[in-house]
Amino acid sequence: MTQRLVEHTNKERKTRTMKLRHILAGTAAAVLVPLAATADAHLTRGGSGHLNIIYWQAPSTLNPYLSGGTKEVESASLILESLARFDENGEMVPWLATEIPTVENGGVSEDLTSITWTIADGVTWSDGSPLTAEDFIFTWEYCTHPEGGCAQSSYFDGVTSVEGGDGNSLTVTFDAPTPFPYTAFVGAESPVLQAAQFADCLGARAPECTEANFGPIGTGPFVVTDFRPNDVIELVANENFRFPDRPYFASVTFKGGGDAAAAARSVLETGEFDYAWNLQIDPTILSEMEAQGNGTVVTAFGTSVERIHVNMTNPDPALGDLRSTVEGGPHPFLTNPVIGQAMSMAIDRSLIVEIGYGAGGQPTCNVLPAPEAYASTANDDCLVQDIPGAIALLDEAGIVDSDGDGIREYEGTPLRVLYQTSTNAVRQDTQALVKQWWAEIGIDAELRNIDASVFFGGDPASPDTFQKFYADVEMYTNNFAGVDPQAYMANWACSEIPGPNTQWQGSNIQRFCSEEYDALIDEMAQTADLAERGRIAMAQNDMLVQSYSIIPLVHRGGVSAHANSLGGVRMSDWDSELWNIMDWYRIPE
Repeated sequence: MTQRLVEHTNKERKTRTMKLRHILAGTAAAVLVPLAATADAHLTRGGSGHLNIIYWQAPSTLNPYLSGGTKEVESASLILESLARFDENGEMVPWLATEIPTVENGGVSEDLTSITWTIADGVTWSDGSPLTAEDFIFTWEYCTHPEGGCAQSSYFDGVTSVEGGDGNSLTVTFDAPTPFPYTAFVGAESPVLQAAQFADCLGARAPECTEANFGPIGTGPFVVTDFRPNDVIELVANENFRFPDRPYFASVTFKGGGDAAAAARSVLETGEFDYAWNLQIDPTILSEMEAQGNGTVVTAFGTSVERIHVNMTNPDPALGDLRSTVEGGPHPFLTNPVIGQAMSMAIDRSLIVEIGYGAGGQPTCNVLPAPEAYASTANDDCLVQDIPGAIALLDEAGIVDSDGDGIREYEGTPLRVLYQTSTNAVRQDTQALVKQWWAEIGIDAELRNIDASVFFGGDPASPDTFQKFYADVEMYTNNFAGVDPQAYMANWACSEIPGPNTQWQGSNIQRFCSEEYDALIDEMAQTADLAERGRIAMAQNDMLVQSYSIIPLVHRGGVSAHANSLGGVRMSDWDSELWNIMDWYRIPE
């Protein structure tokens, strides 16, 4: 534990609220208005020259359906697109579609069981072939194939068919009334794939299609010319992009690897890069870098939560292929919620925010912290650290240190946990603090950090991915695109537990399973009233948090930086933060 860690004190953080925007009331979102082109050379296709982007977590694939990692979703968003996206305010905007369907404009059926989109005219793939409804139909079949594993399958929950109609229409039909039907093909996590390119990649063959996964043909502003997994992506402007004057940059280097501090330095100090993502470093150091005047730090709050997942299954290596699977049996002590509750009570979330996040974080007790209409207050006790209370809780439950070694036992098993996360200075500082607090209540933690490119890579053969979860607890951030949490909260369905049968894809990382929770998922899918949807979402959040299979820590704002010479950036934490990259440009000197 460094001196810097122990010298910090707690400070109050200003509460930021998010407004829930609901489309079904009948007002279609305005069509996205691109940055107006002028006669200036830098505002013509390729006129701004070359753009350098650094994501210190390097992408391992450009197919977001094969990885739940943010770095894969964001890098793929330069190439692959969806029918609609979410802007920096959480507003839904048409993208490949002509408008946002609603009940009022006839795009959403009166009984809420279908949504019909109109694909914009003249949209082509980068190879010049037309985008059609067949591509969307294929993408649905690709992600829902019974022999495959799709990291984004919850976006297609309840979908019974995807069909083309007259002209450019596309109808998505659900098995029940779906009050928020903007899931399939909406946002960066649910883009359309080209059927012709991925035709032979269905089911178990999906991860084997290296050429397609590393170089997808897209409708987006850029085309991949070279992809080196866990290293660098080279892209050029899409000559067939539907906006003839964009993208303004002719080429892009998307560099991966390193660490957050080096990424920040490359923009704010050396000027080697134009944009750096996810600057999870000491906020004091970041401010000192920004003060040099070369770049600007930007922050956007959405739904991102740094959390600790508590493994409900047994990760014992002796179980072989059954470790961290439901079939391998429950965890020897972490399924006891009293232990998880004590672990949560021991954590000082305000100190974690002060040390690692600054203005880019707020302490939270919820996995669903926003929009405001969905944010529960039932768990706010966790905002105040209570180590004496945690000790008393364990003592009362008879979970005591019987042999005097400082480690409590549960049914004869010492409370020793392997605590893993990605390699990142802020996360290692958080680990060190949490290890100390857990030691004070009699729980020993062994700390492990894994290179982010591997941890978030989604390689089914790797033992070190967050999906495999070969540890007792693990920590990272996740969020969801848009403002409606239905698909996100469905991540914790029993059917979403990763395992060998899904090639370790699945969103229920901690292996939580509850029939009552699954019933709430079904109820949400059939509920139209906004207040009732809020009640259900809060009930889901509370059930998850109070199971202590997940311990929320920090409501994170996305913190990135861009060169002062880079214009057009409208950072969104509701979608890929590169969502409007076609409008980025170089400001003339």
